[in-house]
Amino acid sequence: MIRRPPRSTRKESSAASDVYKRQGKSLTGLSEEFKTEENIIKGCQSQVWLHAFLKDDKIVFEAESDAIIVKGIVAMLLRVFSNQTPNDIMNADIFFMEKIGMAKHLSPTRANGLVAMIKQIKLYALAFKTKMSVN
Repeated sequence: MIRRPPRSTRKESSAASDVYKRQGKSLTGLSEEFKTEENIIKGCQSQVWLHAFLKDDKIVFEAESDAIIVKGIVAMLLRVFSNQTPNDIMNADIFFMEKIGMAKHLSPTRANGLVAMIKQIKLYALAFKTKMSVN
C-alpha cells in the first residue's frame, strides 16, 4: 500500500503534471482489439486498459488511457515493470514511487488508481507465473 505523503506545493504539482504529460506522450498506445472490458483497470478515475503477454519468459505490458496525466503514470509504471519476469514483478518493492514523490502529486482518486494499476500488474505476474509452472 502506498502511504500518503504530505501534499505538494502548487509549483511542485505543476512540474509533476508536466512530467506526467511528457511521459504520457511517450506511451505508444494499445491496439483497439485490446481495449476491452476485461482489460480495463477497475478503480481508476479515468479509463485505463492494460494488456499483458509473455515474451521469452518475461511479461510485456501495453496500455492506454483516455487522460494524458494518467497515460504518463501508466507509462512510468510500464518502464519499471514491462520486460520483467513474473517473479521479479511479484517481488518488486514499490518504494521507488515514494522516493521520487510520485503519489505526493496525485489527487486521492488518482492515487487510488495508481494502487489499482499496480495491483493489476502484480495479478498478471501471478497468473503468468502459475501458467509457466503448469507448462
